Amino acid sequence: MTDTSNARPAEGEAQAPRQSRLLRLMRYLPLIAPVLLWAVPCWVLLYTGQHWPLPVTVAGTALFVLGLAAMPLAMMRGHGRRQQDRAAIIGDTLLGGSWVLFTWSVLLGTLLRLALTVAGVGESEDRARIVTWAVLGVSAALLAWGYVEARRVPRVRRLDVSLPRLGAGLDGLRVVLITDTHYGPLDRARWSTRVCETVNTLEADVVCHTGDIADGTAERRRAQATPLATVRATEARVYVTGNHEYYSEAQGWVDLMDELGWEPLRNRHVLLERGGDTLVVAGVDDVTAESSGLVGHRAHLAGALDGADPGLPVLLLAHQPKFVDRAAAAGIDLQLSGHTHGGQIWPFHHLVRLDQPALAGLSRHGVRTLLYTSRGTGFWGPPFRVFAPSEITLLVLRSPQQR
Repeated sequence: MTDTSNARPAEGEAQAPRQSRLLRLMRYLPLIAPVLLWAVPCWVLLYTGQHWPLPVTVAGTALFVLGLAAMPLAMMRGHGRRQQDRAAIIGDTLLGGSWVLFTWSVLLGTLLRLALTVAGVGESEDRARIVTWAVLGVSAALLAWGYVEARRVPRVRRLDVSLPRLGAGLDGLRVVLITDTHYGPLDRARWSTRVCETVNTLEADVVCHTGDIADGTAERRRAQATPLATVRATEARVYVTGNHEYYSEAQGWVDLMDELGWEPLRNRHVLLERGGDTLVVAGVDDVTAESSGLVGHRAHLAGALDGADPGLPVLLLAHQPKFVDRAAAAGIDLQLSGHTHGGQIWPFHHLVRLDQPALAGLSRHGVRTLLYTSRGTGFWGPPFRVFAPSEITLLVLRSPQQR
């Protein structure tokens, strides 16, 4: 047997400086990121051999500087203490626009310039100007399309999910999932009504909302959330909190959903019985709940399952996919989550995957547990969805013991 006790402190000491440097870098990220988002496209589009007339260069540079100054200011006024919706809309739109412009300035700008050079197209100045117009055209087209995608009523995504422990009496149970509606600065009361009308066409037995209802308090966003009262389900309408509720008085949202006829599953469960078989439908608070300081709010799976027969199949609602590690350890059959938005604006999904085990769709974790991650019904912040379409999900639960 090798004694490694002497090596561990040395390893810990070596890791500590690296972690400390990473934490220091993360502190400066809010300052560095906006500069990169605006400075890189400015350089690529104006200063890489285009030789634009001086008025064009000056005007273009001024626009980028204005965007760099306006975006963080608007976001602070919109999402800080003042909560000014108009400022939030401006800041969020600038954030989404700068992200798309940054992405395609780097990707398309580099690849197209290389292709034009290899093909021997034009002089250096001609190639540089072609790159500028191509990046601007692609970015404008993606932002226009992304805005339409974000504002439309989501398409319905249907899939069958086989649960080995599901009794035959529950075969065909229809579960509809909506999540991340993010009612916010852009008034979406009409959109909310149309989403609920779409849900009602699906003849659901159970309708689930897995959190992030809104950005703002329940009192402030009540008009947008009120259509949720019209949602129909033959068995249950259930809801769990997301992390954004804890930015805006989570208990107010729990109370409002209860008032609208939804059953908040705050670390508790309900039983669904059909044809002599039973399904446990459980829910937990979001994993950020405990750090919110609200008394009694925390993600507590043992509490959610307290009193349930361990031999019964369990459908668990948990806002963030990363809760699936705890779900798998407890032998949960199916977890429903949202939170990721599928990345919302490509290629942001690569950053999401650093924090979450799944981005979208159905995945298996451990021996028994399935996880379904929705791309979300609404959008957060920037009113764009690029290569990450929103969804309303219809999951039909299947039993291998069909009668």
